[in-house]
Amino acid sequence: MHNNVTMQDIVDEISRLLDASVTLEDRSFNLLAYGAQIGDVDRVRQESILRRRATAEVRAHFEAYGIATATAPVRIPGLPGMLGRVCVPLRHGGVTYGYLWLIDSGALTDERLAAVAPLMARAAALLAREARGRHAPLRAFFSTDPATRASVSVDAEGPVAAVAVRTPPGDAEGPWTLPRGVLADPDLGEPLLAVLAPASQAGEVARRTQGLYGTAAGVGGVRDDPQEAWESWREALLALRVAEHVPRQGPVASWPDLGAYRMLARLSHRDLADLAAESAALWAAGGDLAGSVEAYLDHAGQVKETAALLGVHRQTLYYRLGKAEHLTGLDLADGEDRLLLHLSLKAAALTGP
Repeated sequence: MHNNVTMQDIVDEISRLLDASVTLEDRSFNLLAYGAQIGDVDRVRQESILRRRATAEVRAHFEAYGIATATAPVRIPGLPGMLGRVCVPLRHGGVTYGYLWLIDSGALTDERLAAVAPLMARAAALLAREARGRHAPLRAFFSTDPATRASVSVDAEGPVAAVAVRTPPGDAEGPWTLPRGVLADPDLGEPLLAVLAPASQAGEVARRTQGLYGTAAGVGGVRDDPQEAWESWREALLALRVAEHVPRQGPVASWPDLGAYRMLARLSHRDLADLAAESAALWAAGGDLAGSVEAYLDHAGQVKETAALLGVHRQTLYYRLGKAEHLTGLDLADGEDRLLLHLSLKAAALTGP
């Protein structure tokens, strides 16, 4: 094949040589190329071509066969409404970048697949090259300094959202499996991966990237103009902070969904510590005292619902609330005192390292 070969060229050639229907998808199951229909067709192939990506249900079914880590073709038996398939993981440098799918009528022997292995390797190399091409100087693009932002060029179309992913210390693996249209900068000099994604994909990209590369992730708010993405990055970093410190908000937290934590996350560590001090006596008392009071305030002072949630008798909850008032000197019947204590308990979670 000629030097300027495309993935469509490769798919067409494999389809011709094997006399089989072929599709090629990236790691996120986005359709990149497909060949002419040969023989029977099923609903999965039709929907993949029409939607340009596989459904979540189909992805989960295929991934259950271990295709993400397989190093050789995987044969997937047919089901009602779905023909049998051969999935060839497209690996390059030990990383899976996508999948080549062939509908199997029973004629795709290991020998025939081996005959087109060089074409499959070429497709994997092309995907790897494209993936590396999605790396961008986001560190500068997200800078708060206008001059620094102006010094770099990033090819992105709005609306966009920034994603901050905490990666394990010393993990040097690059994010080679991001969907098309998603940019990343893994070189921030710290265990932090910066991502810029189309707004419609940001949430899914954050979840998948955190699952593949990181321990927690934060998603910033949407910006119509990519030149304002640095603001989304500031929010993503704050959301990441919440995701790392508040278990029920993690492991992926989205800035628009954080409610009061949006205000608290903007506070300095000193201001947070001052606010957290208002409830310090509850944490010092140990047991379930602080958690019980926070649950009570989270449920708008509804004793019956809170007691049921905690699995205690209402009188036990009343006792804990009375003890909290005694320790803090705050009156839970007073709206301002309740607000202060509620915010203090939330702030305490963000004061950790």
